[in-house]
Amino acid sequence: LEFPEEENPGNMALSISFLMLLIVLALSPLCFAFPHGGPFLFPQFYDRSCPKAHEIVKSIVAKAVAKEARMAASLLRLHFHDCFVKGCDASILLDSSKTIVSEKMSVPNRNSVRGFEVIDEIKSALEKACPHTVSCADILALAARDSTVLVGGPYWEVPLGRRDSLGASIQGSNNHIPAPNNTLQTIITKFKLQGLDLVDLVALSGSHTIGQSRCTSFRQRLYNENGNGLPDFTLDPAYAARLRSRCPRSGGDQNLFPLDLVSPTKFDNHYFKNLVAKKGLLSSDEILFTNSPATKKLVELYAANGELFFQHFARSMVKMGNIAPLTGSMGEIRKNCRKVNHA
Repeated sequence: LEFPEEENPGNMALSISFLMLLIVLALSPLCFAFPHGGPFLFPQFYDRSCPKAHEIVKSIVAKAVAKEARMAASLLRLHFHDCFVKGCDASILLDSSKTIVSEKMSVPNRNSVRGFEVIDEIKSALEKACPHTVSCADILALAARDSTVLVGGPYWEVPLGRRDSLGASIQGSNNHIPAPNNTLQTIITKFKLQGLDLVDLVALSGSHTIGQSRCTSFRQRLYNENGNGLPDFTLDPAYAARLRSRCPRSGGDQNLFPLDLVSPTKFDNHYFKNLVAKKGLLSSDEILFTNSPATKKLVELYAANGELFFQHFARSMVKMGNIAPLTGSMGEIRKNCRKVNHA
């Protein structure tokens, strides 16, 4: 910006103020960006209204993960499955009622998503510390970050200020959450609809470096991948044999298997190394390496450079957490994450 040689003090002050605003906007981190054109979120949202919010969430998440390492992946997954349906608004936490059909009953969530009791405990503690202040949607976002850090993953500042939805969408849950047997193009489309690109897709898929999956989610890869009765040729034969021992053609649907066979409870880049070695558990994992040169390149980058994966994962988590949040006077702050306040 250039200033004219002669400027009266009032105009000069306005010009300097405008320049400073441009500089602030240019230097602001991603978490201050306007998500989908809406009001912005910021990490310091509860600094005055509930100064112990972060401490409370972190301590309860730490206790839950210490009790069961798998809980880290479960809490991270809750945030994903929330944000991909109607935005990050805690709709996934609502139980069914006279007016609500719970997203917990959708195909991707039924007998699968978990960690609700941990969120309940966090909410109860926050309501005692600062009643009617911290949203369930923000609890999900913080718990996802804290879970990731506790098992060795990257830290990121969580933009806050989301409010909670007044309803749920089981149709959205059935249609918008990527499935283990989706084609790569379908998964790309589902991410694109949320404003997420290929880098986000591959980086966020790296969350499968922790957690477990049920036999029913990958059985077709072992016995009938292409409708010809043959196993998936992109699956390492020795690994497939190990999987078949506990995932038979019929039965054992709920048997659990680590998504990362090397370090299933540690957040690292072994997930990507596994894909290169044809040892990705889910079809939706392995196709990132086999079905697209663009996603294959990203898989190889992250397999070779864990620090780069951590950087991209943290950035993409902030971006995902900014999907269509309810802010200002929209929605409400639920007193109980399982039901709307007027219920």
